[in-house]
Amino acid sequence: MPTYEYLCEKCGEEFSVVMSISEHDKKRVNCPKCKGRKVSPQISGFTTITSKKS
Repeated sequence: MPTYEYLCEKCGEEFSVVMSISEHDKKRVNCPKCKGRKVSPQISGFTTITSKKS
């Protein structure tokens, strides 16, 4: 599942949320520290896991 990075505009807390793409489209994200609703998505890197094939 994808990990989404957010920054709370109220308290400045940076946090991550793991959720499916369909949840991301529907779910309202709140800050875990202050419960604020004004959060902005942050750009972050990603890692892929692949299997080695001979």
